[in-house]
Amino acid sequence: MLTRAAVLGKPINHSLSPVIHNAGFAAAGLTGWSYVAIECAEAELAAVLGGLGPEWAGLSLTMPLKEEALRLAASATAVARATGAANTLVRRGDGWHADNTDVIGMVRVLRAAGLRPSPAVTVLGGGGTGRAALGAAAQLGATEVTVVTRRAAAREELRPAAEALGLRINGAEWADAAKLFDADAVISTVPKGAADHLALEVTWRPGTVLFDAIYDPWPTPLAAAAEENGIAVVSGLDLLLGQALSQFEQFTGVETAPEAAMRAALFEAARQR
Repeated sequence: MLTRAAVLGKPINHSLSPVIHNAGFAAAGLTGWSYVAIECAEAELAAVLGGLGPEWAGLSLTMPLKEEALRLAASATAVARATGAANTLVRRGDGWHADNTDVIGMVRVLRAAGLRPSPAVTVLGGGGTGRAALGAAAQLGATEVTVVTRRAAAREELRPAAEALGLRINGAEWADAAKLFDADAVISTVPKGAADHLALEVTWRPGTVLFDAIYDPWPTPLAAAAEENGIAVVSGLDLLLGQALSQFEQFTGVETAPEAAMRAALFEAARQR
């Protein structure tokens, strides 16, 4: 019997997740597995989940479904509950189990870039990826995070997640962002173009790791400036791979995802766009 998995969201045609996972299935010898993209709005998610048969092993969720997926799940990991979002649903005997692999994906890529334990962290932005960044900071051993947002209310919206994760938030105004890059990790989760001006304003500290959640276009002006100053940089494409590795392992039961094959397929597909 064919075993199935998918990424759900709206819009979803742009998703590179099928490229990553199908490459992983091939590399792992899982010839009976298939991964597709399904367009699904938030109001449609409950009906879609209810219509999936036992051949469906797992789902990846993108915007705008992450909060609704958590609400509909029969069970959830502590990190999904703390961040208030699920990008992963895994079929279990009692229903769908929710996880947020954006968190472990971010931990993977930051560690691979050389981030030290118990880092000082600055997060730019207060949306869903910002909450995942808080989860990653907590798992990396941080006890407090500087959060820089364009709206004060966005910082306040992050406080419940921070409290659940055992973090203290130091809030800062967007006008002060360039002064707050003196950190072990700077995690930018703001939309395309929002942080471009900082490329001309930041004084880079040796040893900082920059994570910029954008991957199209790449490099962003901020990432390019960091690289020019010898700063380790990771992108949203790195995160897309990192979170998919954990999903793949949960969906399939394979202990270690075939990272090299999945990475090669992803970066080649991104290069061709």
